[in-house]
Parts: sequence; structure tokens; C-alpha cells
Amino acid sequence: MTGLLGGAFDPPHNGHVELARRARERFGLAGLVVLVAARPGHKRANLDAAMRLRLARAAFPDDDVRSDEHERTVDTLRTGDWDEPLFLIGADQFCDFLEWRDPEGVLERARLGVATRPGYPRERLEAVLERLSRPDRVVVFDIDPMTVSSREVRERVARGEPIGDLVPAAVAALIEELGLYRGYTVPDREDLTTR
Repeated sequence: MTGLLGGAFDPPHNGHVELARRARERFGLAGLVVLVAARPGHKRANLDAAMRLRLARAAFPDDDVRSDEHERTVDTLRTGDWDEPLFLIGADQFCDFLEWRDPEGVLERARLGVATRPGYPRERLEAVLERLSRPDRVVVFDIDPMTVSSREVRERVARGEPIGDLVPAAVAALIEELGLYRGYTVPDREDLTTR
């Protein structure tokens, strides 16, 4: 089984790394492919794709990190060639899964590994599962509670605050070295459309 972890990674943080670590343990993954969305369809990226790819490679040095040219998960899965793909997402993303482009098409092409997250109780996840034709294709697994987000990292950098507790050391070093996110301002709305 191959794990797929997709996202904007703007920047990657310890929550992403913990999700990947626990998925390896829980599912005995043969490998993990980290897919950095070149043009995220669901949010605006603050850094260009090449820089986010560089940050993701720093966060996941032992994994296959590559650019994903598709804006929608279903298209990524349609064109990919993975052995028994398990698409890894957080509980927050799963709560919006029915709004993704062709959620049933996603489940036809991959199983979903849904990591628990503070503020997203099982009842909310069950409400989504009940509306799927293939709930058997979804596996919920526990990870250590982490309340970190990429937005929080960007905001801290912009305020000149330390981020060493939020991101892997290699990511923090790159952000510092390259002066990333120093001019970040909070947009009115980051979510643009569905995955």
C-alpha cells in the first residue's frame, strides 16, 4: 500500500509530519508520496510551487516528494499509477469531503486514511461517512493531538516570533535563511473552491 499525502504545504508543519509518521505505523505503508499542489484548487498559495516543493523536501527528506500539476484530487488519482493508494487527509478536510470534486470518484481510485484532529469529533466524521456510497473505503486513525496550521506558521513568521515548535528544524532553517513569509498578511478568505 502506498500512502499519498497531498497539499499546498505553505509551509509544511509538524502536523503534516506526524500524520505521515502515524500512517506509516498504522498501515505499514510500502512508501509515502508527498504531492505538492502546483496550483492548489482550494486555496491561494503564498509561495510559488518550486519553493513549496523545496520546503516539503526539507520536511520529508526520506520520502518521494513531487509536484502535483492537478488542481483536483480526483484528477491526480486518475492519472497516477500507485499500488493500492491510500490518500491521507486530516479530519478537518474529511468534514468537507462531500464538497470535493467527485468524492465518489476519489473513493473508486483510492482508500482514504482520515487522521483525527482536535475540534473534529467522531460524530462529525460519521455524518460524512453516512452519506458515502462506499464508507468501507474510509479508515479513521488516531494521531497525537496537534493544533498547528500553516497559517499560524506564516503569521508567527510575519510577527517575528519563533516557529521551532511548529515546523521541522530543516523547514524553520529554510524559512529563516530565505526570509520567507516575513511580509505575510492575513487574507480575508483563503479557501477559494473545492478540492
